[in-house]
Amino acid sequence: MAPAVPEVTIEVVKTQPVTLTTELSGRTAAYMVAEVRPQVGGIIRKRAFTEGATVKAGELLYEIDASPFRSSLEQQQAALASARASLRNSQLVAERYEKLLPSNVISRQDYDSAMAAYQEAQANVQLQTATANSARINLEWTQVRAPIGGRTGRSLVTAGALVSANQATPLTTISQLDPIYVDVTQSSADMLRLRKALNAGEFTRKGSEQPEVSLVTEDGSPYPHKGRIQFSEVTVDDTTGAVTLRAVFANPDGLLLPGMYVRAVVTEGVDEQGILAPQLAVRRDRKGNPTARIVNAEDKLEVRQIVTTRVIGDRWLVTSGLQAGDRLVVEGAREAQPGAAVKIAPSTAAR
Repeated sequence: MAPAVPEVTIEVVKTQPVTLTTELSGRTAAYMVAEVRPQVGGIIRKRAFTEGATVKAGELLYEIDASPFRSSLEQQQAALASARASLRNSQLVAERYEKLLPSNVISRQDYDSAMAAYQEAQANVQLQTATANSARINLEWTQVRAPIGGRTGRSLVTAGALVSANQATPLTTISQLDPIYVDVTQSSADMLRLRKALNAGEFTRKGSEQPEVSLVTEDGSPYPHKGRIQFSEVTVDDTTGAVTLRAVFANPDGLLLPGMYVRAVVTEGVDEQGILAPQLAVRRDRKGNPTARIVNAEDKLEVRQIVTTRVIGDRWLVTSGLQAGDRLVVEGAREAQPGAAVKIAPSTAAR
């Protein structure tokens, strides 16, 4: 009696658009950070914000005792008024001497002295104007305002504290968290592979847009907003061999905070003619190379070496060795040798 022909389950290979992604780890970082420092020295009279609250750019944060700066401004304004009066007097003298000079009523030296005094008075008005403006700016700086909008940190000073101009210790810190950055690292080898594949046309990317990024937060939940890669570092870290990529995400609910660990899923592109083979259908030869069994036109087994690049779900992405229309063996006839006749299971014959 002839031995029974082994039965196999097949899947007909087909091409389809396959979105290629890679998962990278990284951390969040504030979009903008401003350390608030006083521009003038004095006693803090009041803190005008709530720690941890969101403030707008230009909003009042602290008030420094303005009394000495207000007094200085008044003094400078008085000095400016005096300089303007002197200017007016020297101007009248110079104009009078200019009219008398042709009649030789006054000497040329007296005229020159009057003109020099007039010019000196003009310069003094300019000096006193600049000094008064400086005093006005110092008075305005007694109100310490937010340089950017964002969320405030804890206040490092209280009312009654003495502060100095441009001190090393900030009064507080403001972080803009919407949008927010996510910095991830990618090995330089992977980046080179990606660029070569893109240049070779192995996959495409929509227009000139930067790659889209999805996030998975520390607790494993997906982040609801998509982001995009904004830029990549131009140098490779010589200690890790990695390149930092920076993505930007909307963060309207403040869910992401600076320093959080996240996993970013970066969309590299789309392989328009991708081939996905079930993992069950891929075997390894003695050298560890991936192989696949095919039912040829004569309903006999054929073993092919294939090239796989990555796992997508429960399937391998095959870049070489298979083509559309091949009848790929998924299960059955595990002991059958190449060239052996097989029978396709009825449930898969139409696939």
